[in-house]
Amino acid sequence: MSTPETTSHRLGPVDAIPVGEGRGFAVGDEQIAVFRLRDRALRAMEAVCPHAGGPLADALVDDAKIVCPMHNHTFSFVDGSCLNGDFAVRVYPVREEGGEVVVDI
Repeated sequence: MSTPETTSHRLGPVDAIPVGEGRGFAVGDEQIAVFRLRDRALRAMEAVCPHAGGPLADALVDDAKIVCPMHNHTFSFVDGSCLNGDFAVRVYPVREEGGEVVVDI
C-alpha cells in the first residue's frame, strides 16, 4: 500500500500569526488553522470543528491543545483527537523556513 504524497505550501510570514494565537488559511481545498504557541513553536490542524463547524483558528490555545470557541471541544495537537468528544481533526506538519510558515499537506 502506498502512502499519499505530501506537498509543501508557503503560507506567508510567521510574524503574521501573533504569539499565542492562530490564523486560518485556505490551502487548495483544505482549510488549515496554524497556531504560534507562546514558545514560538508552530502547530497546524484542520480549521473547522467537526462538531458544529466552529472556527478553530479562533480557539483558545495552550502548549498541547486547543479549545473550540463554539462548544468547548478540546483537540490535541499531537494527533487531532477530541479530548471530550467522539471525533477528531487532521493535524499537519508545519515549520518555519526563512521567516515563512510552511505546511505539508
